[in-house]
Amino acid sequence: MSGHDDRAGEVADHFFRHEGARVVAALTARLGTQRLQLAEDVVQEALLRALQTWSYRGVPDNPAAWLTQVAKNLALNALRRDRRWHESGDGVAVEQALSAPPDDVQHDTFADDTLRMMFVCLHPELSVDAQIALALRTLCGFSADEIAAAFFASEAAIAKRLVRARQRIRELALPFVVPDANALAPRLHGVLHTLYLLFNEGYKASTGDRLVRDELCHEAIRLVTLLSEHAATKGPQVSALLALMLLNAARLRARTDEAGHLLRLHEQDRRGWDRAMIARGLACLHHSAQGGTLSAYHVEASIAATHCLAADAAATDWPRILQLYDRLLALTGSPVTAMNRAVAVARVRGPQAGLDALDAIEQRGVLEISHLYHAMRGTFAAELGRAGVALACFHRAASLATLPAERDFIAQRIRECSSG
Repeated sequence: MSGHDDRAGEVADHFFRHEGARVVAALTARLGTQRLQLAEDVVQEALLRALQTWSYRGVPDNPAAWLTQVAKNLALNALRRDRRWHESGDGVAVEQALSAPPDDVQHDTFADDTLRMMFVCLHPELSVDAQIALALRTLCGFSADEIAAAFFASEAAIAKRLVRARQRIRELALPFVVPDANALAPRLHGVLHTLYLLFNEGYKASTGDRLVRDELCHEAIRLVTLLSEHAATKGPQVSALLALMLLNAARLRARTDEAGHLLRLHEQDRRGWDRAMIARGLACLHHSAQGGTLSAYHVEASIAATHCLAADAAATDWPRILQLYDRLLALTGSPVTAMNRAVAVARVRGPQAGLDALDAIEQRGVLEISHLYHAMRGTFAAELGRAGVALACFHRAASLATLPAERDFIAQRIRECSSG
């Protein structure tokens, strides 16, 4: 270790998000799913100790091993203090499992504990919303407010959902095994949706100081790649999701400037797009066309591909993108899809048509808590020369924005309207 290390907080946050999730999965494999809460608690305590220790002693050479060992020690200490632990008769077996090196743990379907745990969380005995919320919290390191943002729900409602999900897992005493191929398919949809939400949180964070969290995007890509390579889970839908992630991740570096300010698509320097990643994404999209399945991931990936294939913003095939959004809306019925579709409508038919498309959304009450909805209305109004209306929309958006990059972006729009 080195002396005082200013990277301690940043590294600790990274390991809570990623290595922390892997340690939770690894401990649960050894402790049993009935002790999922214990695994989460000791990993969180290990992170707190990391923050305290690393700030003064420096980040260790192998922080993942440090976090794992501390979490194991905390788990053993907690179990040994529990009288029921000594009466249960499985103490020796669990102590041996905790002491065993990772390679000694038997795997059934997947060698990746995080992916295996994800299939455990997404058990059909749990409600779909509870499955995904638990997987996001336990395996993706999402906070309750980040999950709430993904679900358009309150933080309190998500907290209750998580408690019920953990109780249900404990009651069922679910084994830490991935089901056989026949039972795997029904859970795959939830796994894919969870990884989709993980990627989205990286692409456009809902909390914190950074707009883009590329490490979340790359973790989602890593896990979907594992699914695409496994005989039991590979298929058109998995390939389509991987294509979507790759095509969007290829543009990550160009989404913000050096100061972290958000850049709209037409403002991005396309020379910064990762062409190798785009090529890989297009190959996955081509592969996903094999079979008769058309999922929302296929359509979203096609939209992303259309943007990636345009030589510049002016060359963007907006009529095709609008057609794809029409198809996506028919598949999902999602108000978020309808909101995004309004951008394509405005590019093809003009800003008034974009406003009309927003007004026509039946569930727009769900969207009105989002700064994006009001920023979009403000943009269309500004393009129509209605500065007063635009300012009101942008001020409403500013009151709802949570990230510094979002607030800066909206402040710039307000300045443009005020001076225009």
